[in-house]
Amino acid sequence: MRSTSAATALAVLFGSVALSVAAAGSASAESAVLTQPVGLVTDGALQRVFVADQDNGRILATDYKGTLVGVNVGFGRPSDLALSDDGLTLYAALPTSHEIVALDAATLQVKTHYALGDGVDPREVAFAGGRLWFSYRITGEDSAFHGNLGSVDPAADAAAAVTLGQLPDTVAPYYNAAVLDADPSAPGRLAFLDSGDSPGAVNVLDVSGATPQVVAKSDGGYNFADVDLVAGGSQVLLNGSRKLSYADGTFTEAGGLTETGWSADVSPSGLVAQAYDRHVNVYKQGADVPVRRFETGTSSSIGEVAWAPDSSRLFALAGTGNTFTLKAFTGPTLSVPTLTADAPTSATRAKQLTVKGKITANVPLPTGAKLAVTRTDLDSPGGKALPAVTVKADGTYSFTDTPPAGGTVTYKVTYAGDAEHTSATASDKVAVSRAATTLTLNNNGKLYNYGADVRFTAHLGTTYKNRKVEIYADPFGSDKPKRLVKSGTVNTSGNLSVTLDMSRDTAVTAVFAGDSRYQPKTTKVTAYARVKISTAVSRHYRTAKIGSTSYYWFHKSTDPLLTTTMSYYPGRKQRFDLQVYYQGSWHSGDSQYFPLGTSGKSAVQLGAPGESGIRARMRSVYVNGSSGDSVNSTTYGSWKYLYFSN
Repeated sequence: MRSTSAATALAVLFGSVALSVAAAGSASAESAVLTQPVGLVTDGALQRVFVADQDNGRILATDYKGTLVGVNVGFGRPSDLALSDDGLTLYAALPTSHEIVALDAATLQVKTHYALGDGVDPREVAFAGGRLWFSYRITGEDSAFHGNLGSVDPAADAAAAVTLGQLPDTVAPYYNAAVLDADPSAPGRLAFLDSGDSPGAVNVLDVSGATPQVVAKSDGGYNFADVDLVAGGSQVLLNGSRKLSYADGTFTEAGGLTETGWSADVSPSGLVAQAYDRHVNVYKQGADVPVRRFETGTSSSIGEVAWAPDSSRLFALAGTGNTFTLKAFTGPTLSVPTLTADAPTSATRAKQLTVKGKITANVPLPTGAKLAVTRTDLDSPGGKALPAVTVKADGTYSFTDTPPAGGTVTYKVTYAGDAEHTSATASDKVAVSRAATTLTLNNNGKLYNYGADVRFTAHLGTTYKNRKVEIYADPFGSDKPKRLVKSGTVNTSGNLSVTLDMSRDTAVTAVFAGDSRYQPKTTKVTAYARVKISTAVSRHYRTAKIGSTSYYWFHKSTDPLLTTTMSYYPGRKQRFDLQVYYQGSWHSGDSQYFPLGTSGKSAVQLGAPGESGIRARMRSVYVNGSSGDSVNSTTYGSWKYLYFSN
């Protein structure tokens, strides 16, 4: 069963667009692009979907998954497609060449050409009563009424198979080629409607005999772009939403579908697929309220829709920008329940809590429907099944549980589905309390010499199952990132230790990830490291004590050279302190900063004083923050004592 739409109406609605037909789930599958898709039909015998490319003269076939399985070209501007009742022959209307062609549906190879004659412009095709029916318009005539009906008899020789002018005498010729529809559930019936821009007439014909007979007709006044014969009754559906009854030979209003539609397709079993905007509504036979709604998930309007003959799938042309994608929807007649789950925001571990919710559907659920319940927590990360809960008559449900584990606990409620409903799932999370534990680290705030090996010990208090601790070291300075230095299970005393080489100030962090009964815990300490400093004195002529202090002795005209070696860091400077002994005490001069070379050395030459009896002393200092960086703690070098003699 397929429903056709006037090509001109589609052009108005959708413009010049393109259709992508690609294999679902296969990145390497071949795809196709159509700039004006027309004639969407399905073949149950071959499980194929056919669509024509009006602008590029192609006819394409996909399987039910959307994988391109065949293409043939060179058809000018095809206007419509139709399939024989046995699904073995595909017919295409070709206005540009004034003919109908029959193709092998399995291969898309042309079997027969049916010439219609110059000026006969076929538009829509439908198979009914053992023949292919086509609407057409005579071009090049002066008369304002050019539309009529023709047929092709597949059993006849091609030269004698075409019959034109088959509108009954009581049906006036139309201005345009008509919109057609046939329905396998009503063999021998054909809907025939004027496709002009002005309000036109609606007709249902009996085409089971030698010549078409009028079953019902109107005098005009109907605006439409799509028509469908409704299975199982004497009705037609206009524009996917308006029902007309013709039981008494005339057309009367018979209500309509509750949702707005542009076009539709009616399955042989009477299901209605209604296309509008970017979604498709599905109605069961005789129903006015949709049982299901499919969103195409695309940015542009939907095109034609078509049922698989067995109603197992529904196909739609979904628009995105200037492209159309063929989408297949399964389970089209299943109602989609709405399921909710509401759990407390927080709860106490090992204390009872209540979860409640509701399930609703536009098709009532069976009495006594059951919901499966799963609890996921730290002890059961894969989920633990809880007793099923029965839905009450009003769709509500509730159950109690005592969570054994703390942390984030998720309750998932699932309806498995049935013959009339899809499955549905809802979940909610609860923050369940956990006890606090203790986690300590030693050596906080302690200062160590450069290069000292320092043992850091993390101590973990009471926990449930997890006794693992991780220790991280984060030396000061952006060039050395934080890193894991020890990970393991604490010993029977609750301790885990690691030894670090203290070359920089270092933040040490211990982490307990928590378990199902105790919260995570992190503790951090900072230990500090001095730099390594030494100063070499040169150009002196001897060393000797003055009092109890050892001095380097220089001649009064000699320039002392003082070379400091310090732990290197980019941009680091040493502070050079100089003091002179005068009248029984040491007096400071101005301290100066001198950069270190990449070897960590800094040589400073003092000018000779030129007189004897002068005592001086110097030292090198690293000052955190002032020496060019902050990766170590302030460190003072030892004083070096200088004496100038004759």
